[in-house]
Amino acid sequence: MPSNIRPIVHQHVVLKPHHKWILAGSGGIVIIFMIVISVLTYAGFVKQELNYDLLNKKLGDLQVETQKNVNELSSSLLETREGLNSLSSNFGDISAEFSHLKASVDADFSDIIEDSVKAVVTIRTDVAQGTGFLITADGYMVTNAHVLADSSGKLATGIHAINYEGERIELEFFGYVGALDIAVLKATGNYNYLELGDSEDVQIGERVIAIGNPLGLQFSVSQGIVSAVHRTGANGYDAYIQTDAALNPGNSGGPLINKDGKVIGINNFKISQGESLGFALEADYIRNTVNEIAMEEIGQNLV
Repeated sequence: MPSNIRPIVHQHVVLKPHHKWILAGSGGIVIIFMIVISVLTYAGFVKQELNYDLLNKKLGDLQVETQKNVNELSSSLLETREGLNSLSSNFGDISAEFSHLKASVDADFSDIIEDSVKAVVTIRTDVAQGTGFLITADGYMVTNAHVLADSSGKLATGIHAINYEGERIELEFFGYVGALDIAVLKATGNYNYLELGDSEDVQIGERVIAIGNPLGLQFSVSQGIVSAVHRTGANGYDAYIQTDAALNPGNSGGPLINKDGKVIGINNFKISQGESLGFALEADYIRNTVNEIAMEEIGQNLV
């Protein structure tokens, strides 16, 4: 064979190894890609685990802090409660006092007026007119002494009462104490009457009503509040309730009534130079004066 002719077999030997290298290179890229994905996935998982642990730690710290704050708040509430209990023991039941005052402010007197007016009368004489109210079922009643006297202080005549039904009732003079302007009268028969309250139970700010005959307008009712207690009168006694309930001539001797329907004072006078400045003799003084008169006349207390 001539020397310038090369066998074709030699060319196949050169190409075959080159083809295997290309196939091997593609497989390596896939393997490397899978390894990278695996590493990244694992790294993401590890990072997620770290974040989860960090979050759990923060939640744990927050729970501890919250519980600490709750404990401190509970301690403060307990201390406050103990303080309120201490105040209650020294000054009475605060809740009860506020409830009582609220009831006074919101009181509806319609039922009380309906019952009370049956025990109130118009007092008439030949010289004056005023108001009185019954204090016993057997006809004893009180009014202001000045309703029963003329300008010279002489006892008036023709003393009688007109009840809420318009009936005339003849009255007997029973006794009086001039210093406190209290007079006691007696009627024959059985009557509705009003109960005297306790002066120590009267609260500044509680609502009251006055029943009377101002300027001849029989059985008029006015409403107000207790403005002050134990005011000093012209007689020197610290014995008067100050009220802003309207009092006018003809109200003298009428009852000042609280939300329980009890008489806490007998309407006595007003200061004409000011508005809503009325004064009523306190119930304890009424009771003591009436019993003082009764002991002298019949030897026993009336109320």
